[in-house]
Amino acid sequence: MRLLYPDYNNCIANLACSVIKYFGAKAPNKTLSMADELLKKQYKNVVVLLIDGMGRNIIETNLDSDGFFRSNLKGIYTSVFPPTTVSATTSIDSGLFSNQHSWLGWECYYKELDKNVTVFNNTDTNGNQAAEFNAAWTYCPYLRVADRIKEAGGISYEVTPFSEPYPQSFSDICMRIKHLCSLDGRKYIYAYWNELDSIMHITGCFSKKSKSILRELERQTKELSKDLSDTLLIITADHGLIDSDGVVITDYPDVMECLLRMPSIEPRALNLFVKKGMEKQFEAVFNRHFGDKFILLCKEEEIAKELFGSGENHKRFNEMLGDYIAIAVSDLTIYNKDNKFIGVHAGLTKDEMEIPFIAIEK
Repeated sequence: MRLLYPDYNNCIANLACSVIKYFGAKAPNKTLSMADELLKKQYKNVVVLLIDGMGRNIIETNLDSDGFFRSNLKGIYTSVFPPTTVSATTSIDSGLFSNQHSWLGWECYYKELDKNVTVFNNTDTNGNQAAEFNAAWTYCPYLRVADRIKEAGGISYEVTPFSEPYPQSFSDICMRIKHLCSLDGRKYIYAYWNELDSIMHITGCFSKKSKSILRELERQTKELSKDLSDTLLIITADHGLIDSDGVVITDYPDVMECLLRMPSIEPRALNLFVKKGMEKQFEAVFNRHFGDKFILLCKEEEIAKELFGSGENHKRFNEMLGDYIAIAVSDLTIYNKDNKFIGVHAGLTKDEMEIPFIAIEK
């Protein structure tokens, strides 16, 4: 499989920075040139619609080349590392790279709690409440794009299933976008829909069900665009996916013997804390089992490579990293439990990393 590292001059965080700059606020990182060029036209409404999991390979394989999405494709750019929902949607929500916001993946380790926490759910690995407070927002708060825009005197809205008025279908998302665009004032609208990612996890990237849902999303988005005026509609994704085989790490007792705790971050980007004095043993056994499927980097290497991003690291970034990270470069995924998916992401393959930049100018 072809590998691809994130391009931190041409990634999803840079798109957020273009939006921030457009509304008169100071961007924390470089802007995205593709977006900057379109924003020169000074639209009343700027809408970013993120469809979870709709990577470059997903639209190329499942959609017609002359269909609405691919015919309006302006370019390809990258996610952040790891290319997964927690880190990438936090980047589009902040303009920050993963090392700058430290929402690193599905599960993060917080030393105060001494446990891995499922970030979005604020639960531990057994599904119980991890803390009486929201761990991620308490330990790793960040300034949102919406906050930056409002501080600069602009208007910003969010349209997701998790924010008021809690639209629970894609048609509701589109109706909400349409309504907000009709309101007075120059504004930014960020919209998110999770349906494609969830179905590909279960049925695979190229199943009839995944293809059908994607085509329906394309159809509804096309209909939405017809009702918009003085609007730049950008459609993108947080990451792509590939189909995968999986194993469970507890089936490898020689690897488990070396670990202080269960891996965190993601099954394709394993954050590994190793018992003191067992580093060489761990490297040997891990590479014996998975050396042709995963890249194993020590903490110093991943920081030196700026794998998670450039610029100043979040104050908690270093302590949240284990001694090693194991990154998938094949179709194998390593789970903590026997809950394997078909469609997966968070590795370093080109298909997981590349995302589309689709733009409709109304």
